[in-house]
Amino acid sequence: MAKVVIMDHPLIQHKIGLIRRKETGTKDFRQTIGEIAMLICYEATRELRLSEVEIETPICKTTVKELSGKKMAFVPILRAGLGMVDGVLTLIPAAKVGHIGLYRDPETLNPVEYYCKLPADCAEREVFVLDPMLATGGSSCAAVQMLKDKGCKNVHFMCILAAPEGIKRMTEEHPDVDLYIGAVDERLNDHGYIVPGLGDAGDRIFGTK
Repeated sequence: MAKVVIMDHPLIQHKIGLIRRKETGTKDFRQTIGEIAMLICYEATRELRLSEVEIETPICKTTVKELSGKKMAFVPILRAGLGMVDGVLTLIPAAKVGHIGLYRDPETLNPVEYYCKLPADCAEREVFVLDPMLATGGSSCAAVQMLKDKGCKNVHFMCILAAPEGIKRMTEEHPDVDLYIGAVDERLNDHGYIVPGLGDAGDRIFGTK
């Protein structure tokens, strides 16, 4: 069964408060999104496996720990997920980055793929899907399914805000995918926006309307 980890770190909660404010401008919003992503990534990678290796310090030989096991990949969902990439790469600069683009069909309201470019060895990596908002869960579930269809077996999901509806759908459709969430909000409104939320994350990251 998937883990649903809600962040309780004071720095994460403080920074989420900053991006909720409607007066926060594009530059500060974009920068803070990256900082929150880095902090969530720090928590989400807590269980990565380590191995011991022998090295030589300027003083003597000693044994240290280094990451072992599968290498990592980050896959942002376009376009808002791009705002989280720099933050996570600050912590894990050797990770590879894929991209998934989805739009919602206006008639069926189902997500439709328009772009997918993944590392060639993505199926062999620990994959973290990035999207600031988990609202209805439609796009997030579709992105995870696309990764599974391409052979990825170790998939995780990171977001900054989530609605209960999105969490429910993700855990039902993908019970093997751990969720790492900055904060859980009250609900979705009639237009599918998270309440109280922060508005449209993509527009606020890139300064578009």
